[in-house]
Parts: sequence; C-alpha cells; structure tokens
Amino acid sequence: MLAGKFIVFEGIDGAGKTTQMELLAGFLKKMDIPVLCTREPGGTRIGGRLRELLLDPACHDISHRTEAFLYAADRAQHVDEIIRPALVKGITVLCDRFVYSTLAYQGWGRGMDMALLRQLNELATGALVPDAVVLLDITVREGISRVLGQRPPDRLEGEKNDFFRRVRDGYLEMALRWPGTFRVVEGDGPVEDVHRRILKAVGDLITP
Repeated sequence: MLAGKFIVFEGIDGAGKTTQMELLAGFLKKMDIPVLCTREPGGTRIGGRLRELLLDPACHDISHRTEAFLYAADRAQHVDEIIRPALVKGITVLCDRFVYSTLAYQGWGRGMDMALLRQLNELATGALVPDAVVLLDITVREGISRVLGQRPPDRLEGEKNDFFRRVRDGYLEMALRWPGTFRVVEGDGPVEDVHRRILKAVGDLITP
C-alpha cells in the first residue's frame, strides 16, 4: 500500500515544469506535508549518467529504440530507488516527467509503436501509476522561445518544430484518454498565476 501521493508534471520543453513543481513543493512544506521533488531522467546517481548520454547533442546517432530503452532503464532505477520507497513512507512525490514523456516524445514524436512503449514502461515502473498528471500546456513557439532564451538546446530540445507539435498533440490526446489522471493547466502567463491554477487543479490531492 502506497501512503503518499504521486504527482507528475508533464509538458513540452519550456513549459515551466521544474519551476511549478518547486512552487508546489514549497506550498506543501508550509502545510507540513512531507514532500520529495525528483526528475526524469537523472533522479538517481545511475540516472544522472544516463541523462548525460541521452541529452548530449554529440549523441545524435542514438537510435529511437535505444533512446526508449535508456529512458526505461533510468525510470526503473528511479522507481525502485527513489519514488516507491518515498510513497511507502507517506511522502508526497512530485516528479518532473514520467512515463507520459516517453509516450509523447518517443511515441507521438518519434512514431514508435505505442503498445511496445506501454509494455516497456509497465515493466520499468512495476505498473506504478501517479495520482495525477499536471500537464502544463503551452504553444510550441512559446516553449522554444523559453528554452533558447536560457541556454543552448540539448539533444532533444534541438529537434524541429514539427516534432514538438506532434509531442504536444500527444500530450493533449492522452489528457482526453485519461481524464481521471490528467489535469490540464494553461502554462502561459505570470508564474504565480500558473501556480494558482495548479493548486486548484490538484486541490483534492493536497488538502489534509
């Protein structure tokens, strides 16, 4: 039995996931709710090594299947080492990306077989499903603008606009398929306004 709540933040690159996750964590701490923030890829020591490989622009020749398997390997270690133990202890876990990133990026974005990706991720996670997925939805143009305004793009961020349009479409399609899990939040506007929208979206999960 998992006593803690598991909330995942998803969205295209530049959507503001990390910022909003940290704001929600701060809110929960003020309410004396134990919380852990983590991310994929790279939420563990082993995952950190995989993250370097996956996001390195020099590794442009990674095949789509290899890419998916590496993300799954990172996720398996992450769930076993960090996420599930924290949930068992009653800690609320906030995670920047989870299986839905693989479905959106490698499935809709790369065109890989969805059944294969779902099976791969079910094995990697032990069928762990979050209590909620906060989908921060922004336009591709806005996302790319935010990313390029901060630093040079990594291997994935350097993809063409059409790729990110497919990824965004995939996220919105998943939100339609799984309305009980997904909470779609408009990601445009001032950071505090987006934060308030998230609090409203997940209020049923964070109220003691």
